[in-house]
Amino acid sequence: MAKHRLEQPARTGKLAKSALIAGSLSIGSLGVAAGAAEAAPVTIPNVGTFEIPGISEKQIPKELRELQKTVTPKSHGKITQHGPRSILAPRQTTGEKAVRYAATKIGSPYSYGAAGPSAFDCSGLVYWSYQQAGKTIPRDSYGQLGGGQAVNYADAKPGDVLIFNGGGHAGIYEGNGIFIHSSTYGVPVQRAHVKQWDLVGVRRY
Repeated sequence: MAKHRLEQPARTGKLAKSALIAGSLSIGSLGVAAGAAEAAPVTIPNVGTFEIPGISEKQIPKELRELQKTVTPKSHGKITQHGPRSILAPRQTTGEKAVRYAATKIGSPYSYGAAGPSAFDCSGLVYWSYQQAGKTIPRDSYGQLGGGQAVNYADAKPGDVLIFNGGGHAGIYEGNGIFIHSSTYGVPVQRAHVKQWDLVGVRRY
């Protein structure tokens, strides 16, 4: 389709040139009469510029000469295809980065006192995830409950630290009522529903 469109001006130009050589050129209400021995360049908008035998510069009407001055030459380069523009994703918060790191450890074993990279206890998983996101937070769940900014659960965002069981358990909020945690021996890091646990606080770092 694009090729046909590009060739259309060329065919139109040939027809216009033939008409000029035959004897006259009409653009709107302007007329150019053919002469005998000279040749002058005539520019037809959207078509091209032609050296027409038998037409002198003086024979081209003033209006047409003025029109030719305003014609912008077409560029004749290669047609390139451009892909869609890159759209920058919104900048992630530290919490959003942290919960993404926590998700990469789903399936890892529980180990008391461990803070990664291959095994975790509850607060160790939260601590390690934030560390990977570039922020250091308290290591144990009680310290995590005492740090950061207090947030109502209704306003919780991905990456917020959730504290359960009176302060003895911690997890990291993923969104939509789901959090990621490492709970106890024999149970790997996994997702769980917040409503199934005794939530006592939400902290934002």
